[in-house]
Amino acid sequence: MKLFDTHAHIGLIYDDPIEQLRVIQQAKLAGVARIMSINNSLMDFEKVYNNLKAMPGIYHAVGVAPSEVTNPGADWINTIEKALELPRVVAVGETGLDYYKEFGNKRSQIELFITQLEIAQKHGLPVIIHNRDAGRDLYDILSERLPDAGAILHCYSEDAEFAKKCLDKNIWFSFAGNLTYRNARNLHETVMNIPVERILIETESPFMITAEYREKKRTMPAYLPSTAKFLAEMLDMDVEALSEQLWKNSCKAFNLPE
Repeated sequence: MKLFDTHAHIGLIYDDPIEQLRVIQQAKLAGVARIMSINNSLMDFEKVYNNLKAMPGIYHAVGVAPSEVTNPGADWINTIEKALELPRVVAVGETGLDYYKEFGNKRSQIELFITQLEIAQKHGLPVIIHNRDAGRDLYDILSERLPDAGAILHCYSEDAEFAKKCLDKNIWFSFAGNLTYRNARNLHETVMNIPVERILIETESPFMITAEYREKKRTMPAYLPSTAKFLAEMLDMDVEALSEQLWKNSCKAFNLPE
């Protein structure tokens, strides 16, 4: 089994650079050959990127999450654009909308999000999207401003109807460990109603622990096979065949060689 963790906050699992490298080694032993390293702030991106930039199989996204809307950083647009020139930085994000918590206000979040969609379009890169309780606004914005290189709806949280509306767009659906929860009926219904060719999986480390590892304190990229096995059972697919398809999907979503 060869898997691609499309969303992991390695810098939030451990602050210690050596421990971060150990997390990656453990993931590789578990069959997780590639990881998309995600940060919420540009300051965190710089720290984590500098520590992990030499690690094979680790790719990076750079962006400003909605949680940072009131303090994106001085000259943040230029900072993102410079970072996009670095090796293995292959996406903009995470960015998006979060109406669950009061980060700034809706207007400031939307402006931050749209600016990053424009940056992604300018650089020909996909965008990794955070969405919490903001589906309607998110859909309206993407209907007009989706970058040509597409978008990944990370830690998918909407329902099957929302996903079906997005199928005519260059949008991928990434599922985290909460897919394995018994009460996650909206997610179960979604995976049964979209093509497997549009599905990605992620750990959202250190959050969203899978049901199998619920006694653990934090999620690790090494736990990704647990989500893959659960998804294979749901779709009545051989786990190896599903893993191969998910790998192809992930590489295509981020425009990477298989």
